[in-house]
Amino acid sequence: MSNYKEIVTKAVIGKGKKYFKNKYSVKSEVVPSTILGCWIINHKFKGYVQGDDVVVDGSFDINIWYSYDNDTKTNVINETIKYNELINVKTKLDVDFNDSEIIVRVLKQPSCGNVQINGNTIDFDIEKELGIEVVGDTKVKIMVEDDEDKWEVFDDNVTDETLEEIDKEVNEDFLE
Repeated sequence: MSNYKEIVTKAVIGKGKKYFKNKYSVKSEVVPSTILGCWIINHKFKGYVQGDDVVVDGSFDINIWYSYDNDTKTNVINETIKYNELINVKTKLDVDFNDSEIIVRVLKQPSCGNVQINGNTIDFDIEKELGIEVVGDTKVKIMVEDDEDKWEVFDDNVTDETLEEIDKEVNEDFLE
């Protein structure tokens, strides 16, 4: 006969990913002539639960290199941009996220694209993709059998005769 036991463990109870494309603007001190480069560094983020959704708060530093004065001089704009993204994560079970751990991974690092000059303002798009895992308590049901395996009995009784046989077989000059 067998019965069942429940094991409580932590497991991934919800998982999802989302692609984001957001528009941003920065102001420059002068009217840019040409955009020479745009790069993103110092991307930081953290996820937490809000209701039935996961919220990711993050920030990154954007550096936009541009020329001005008819392409005779250059400058770099450095600005920290903060974001707040809401993600609805699907779960296989009806679970409560409040006691869960949120793991956020960057599947596609933020990248800058579609940069345009509008007077003293530089408009650009930021694309990124985030993956979310919700880790929480879950139960695993296992079958337990009542039948015990028989224990094998080992005879460790060593007699004097056995010890004498071992002493006779040992070659003390084996290293020579």
